[in-house]
Amino acid sequence: MKSRNRLVQKLLDDYAPIWALNHSMAVMTWDMETQMPEAGARPRGMASGQIAMMMQKGIVGMKGEVAKAEKSKDLNDKDRGVVRALAREMDYYVKVPPRLVDELQKVTTEGTVAWRSARKKSDFKAFQTYLQRIVDIEREVAEKLGYDKHPYDALLNLYEEGFTVRDADAVFARLIPGTKKVMDRVERAGTYPSKHPLDSAKYDTPSMQRVNEGIVSLLGMPKERFSMDVSTHPFTIGIAPDDVRITTRYEGVNFKAALFSTIHESGHALYELGIGEDIKYSPIGTAASLGVHESQSRFWENVAGRSREFSTLVMPLLRKNLSFTSRYKAEDLYLYFNTVGKSFIRVDADELSYNLHIALRYEIEKKVIAGDVKVSELPSVWNDTFDRYFGMRPPSDSEGVLQDIHWSGGSFGYFPTYSLGNVILGMIWHKMGDGKLVRESVSAGDITPLKEWLQSKMHRYGATYTPKQLQDRLFGEAYNPDWLLRYLEHKFA
Repeated sequence: MKSRNRLVQKLLDDYAPIWALNHSMAVMTWDMETQMPEAGARPRGMASGQIAMMMQKGIVGMKGEVAKAEKSKDLNDKDRGVVRALAREMDYYVKVPPRLVDELQKVTTEGTVAWRSARKKSDFKAFQTYLQRIVDIEREVAEKLGYDKHPYDALLNLYEEGFTVRDADAVFARLIPGTKKVMDRVERAGTYPSKHPLDSAKYDTPSMQRVNEGIVSLLGMPKERFSMDVSTHPFTIGIAPDDVRITTRYEGVNFKAALFSTIHESGHALYELGIGEDIKYSPIGTAASLGVHESQSRFWENVAGRSREFSTLVMPLLRKNLSFTSRYKAEDLYLYFNTVGKSFIRVDADELSYNLHIALRYEIEKKVIAGDVKVSELPSVWNDTFDRYFGMRPPSDSEGVLQDIHWSGGSFGYFPTYSLGNVILGMIWHKMGDGKLVRESVSAGDITPLKEWLQSKMHRYGATYTPKQLQDRLFGEAYNPDWLLRYLEHKFA
C-alpha cells in the first residue's frame, strides 16, 4: 500500500517488520495445528511469546508517529483506516504489559495441546489447570484494557471492534425468541426431518477427499494461492495475501460434516483472497472483524451450500465419488443437508439451533470473566445451561464443555461473532433480493456473480472501515437480526 500522506507512508514503512512477524506467527500456528508433535508445545510457546513481545515493542515504538498522523487533516478513507487500525493495536500493547503477552502465548500454546488430549479422553480436569491460568490472564487483560460497563466488553472489542455487552444483549434478545418461534413452527410442520438415512452412511476418506477437491474447484479456489489440509478442528488462516490455507476433517460417516466444513472454510478463504490489491501487507489488509469474516463462511455454507439449487448442482460430483448417494434424488440431498434437530455439538448444529449454541457460550463467558462462575464449576454450569436451552444434558465433557478449541487459545469474546456472522448473512441475503441472486447463480452452475458481489462490496475494503461503518455503507444499518429471522422463516417455515 502507498499513501500520499507523508506521515501515513512513514507508518506503513515502519509496519513492514510487524507484518513479517505476524506472517511468522501465522506459519507457526498452521504448523502447530497440522504437523507439530505434542512435545513441541513448550518450545513453540516460548518462541511465540518472544515474537509476540517483539511485535509489542515494534508497535509501541510507533506511538509518537501514530499520534501525529491522527492529527493530520489530509487523510483519505484508507489513510484513516491505517491510523485507526494501528492506534487500536497500540492501545492493546500499551496497556497490556509484555509479561502478560508472553505468558498468554506460552499457556495457550501448551493449553491447546492439553485440550486436544483432554477432549479425546473426555476429561475436563486434565485441562482445568491450563484453563484456570488462561482465565486469570484474560481477566487481567480486561482490567488493563478498561471498560465502561462490563469486563467482557474489553474482550468483545478485541474480536468485533466497537461491540459491547449491551450490543450483544440487544441482538440475542431479538434473535433467540425469534429463532425459537421458527423452530416451533418447523417442528409442528414436520417438513424437515430431524434425522436422515445418510447421517449414518459410511464413506472412505480418499473418496471424500475427491469430493472436497471438486468443491474447492467449483468455488474457483486459486490453486497457486490456496491449499487444504486436515486438522482436529477445521480452520482458515491467511498466511499472506497470496497464501491462504484451510483445513477440513474426515470422520468416516455422515459426509455432510466434511462437505460443509470445506465449504465453510473456503468462504473464509475467499474473503482473505478478495482483500484489495491496494491495501495488501498493510494494517488494513485484513478482515473488518471476525463477525464480518463469519458472515462470509456461513453465507457460502448455508445460503448457497444448503440451497435446493446447490443440491442439484453437486449431485453428479457426489454420485461419481460416493456411490451410495446414487439412490437419492436432489430433494433427498436437500433434506439431508437441512435436517433440523437438537445437537450437543455446535459445529454439527443446524441453521435454526446454531444461535442457541452461541447464546449459551456467550452467557457462560460473561459469567466466567465477571468472576460469577469458577473454572472448576464449568462442566456443571455448561450442562445446566445446555439443559435450559435445549432440554437435554451432554453425556460427556467431550460433547459438552470440552468440544471447542477456543478457550484453549484464550479466545474469550470470540463466540458471539459467530452469531454476528449469521446476522450479517441475513442482511446480505436480503440485499441480494431475498436470495434471488443466489438462486439464479447456483441454478446456472456459475457462482462467479456471488463472488464478485461479495468481493466488490465487502472483501476489497479489508479493515478500511470499522465493522459498523462497513455495514452502514452497504445496508444502511448494522447488526439487525430481523433479516436473519426473515431468511430462516423464508427457508424453513
